[in-house]
Amino acid sequence: MTKRVLITGCSSGIGLDAARRMQAEGWQVIATCRKDEDIAALRAEGMECHHLELADPDSVVGLVNQVLDGGTLHALVNNAAFALPGAVEDMPRGALRAIFEANLFGTHDMTVRLIPHFRQHGGRIVNISSVLGLVGIPWRGPYVATKFALEGLTDVLRLEMRGTGVKIVLIEPGPITSRIRENAIPHFERWVNWQDSARAEEYRAGLLKRLYEPGGKDRFELPPSAVSDRILHALTAANPDPRYYVTAPTWISGIGRRLLPTRALDWFARRS
Repeated sequence: MTKRVLITGCSSGIGLDAARRMQAEGWQVIATCRKDEDIAALRAEGMECHHLELADPDSVVGLVNQVLDGGTLHALVNNAAFALPGAVEDMPRGALRAIFEANLFGTHDMTVRLIPHFRQHGGRIVNISSVLGLVGIPWRGPYVATKFALEGLTDVLRLEMRGTGVKIVLIEPGPITSRIRENAIPHFERWVNWQDSARAEEYRAGLLKRLYEPGGKDRFELPPSAVSDRILHALTAANPDPRYYVTAPTWISGIGRRLLPTRALDWFARRS
């Protein structure tokens, strides 16, 4: 029987590569995107693709019902998320609400709505976290907060699902080639009033250049296929690891978080 996997956030980067990889491996992929043109592009490749807005509970419910109507689902890969750069002191309440709705609440909603199905049939749930779910760095507070929260929920869910036939896995990439920086610009422009910030000069000297004038690749940057390799292993191994690090910065951060005192970890984060 062909196995079915639902992968969220497949317009580009990790999600797109993972969808193509799993399809090439013989899985029936159900991909999701937010934009009509991205949905059309994936359908043109012969892939099943649906619209999903994680911040909209009705969208989540509609997709879950549609997927389950199509037969047994064997795996869920929660990849969809967006970034919102800026200083924490410049983030209004609405900004945090918006990013948590998409990056955490919608992902959680999708997961718990599918768990009864996975309890009955067995299954895998893979949550794509980040090196920023291990350590925080300046100017990335909202995204860091959602990934720290996702890590906590995933760890507890893994403990609670032990013995149910449902395996829970975290994948923590570091710098991966994607459009996350480009896609963050509309959210930054919507929520961050940097011109009136006490840090306006810091924005001009640093974040704005990095956001609007991106340079070359990060020296540790890997292609999305590096994450797809881990996703494939997490979905096919008889006993997958609880978490998988991807890229050198993630390994360094994971080890540093366990071994370094807070002041040393702060020094490392400021240099990142």
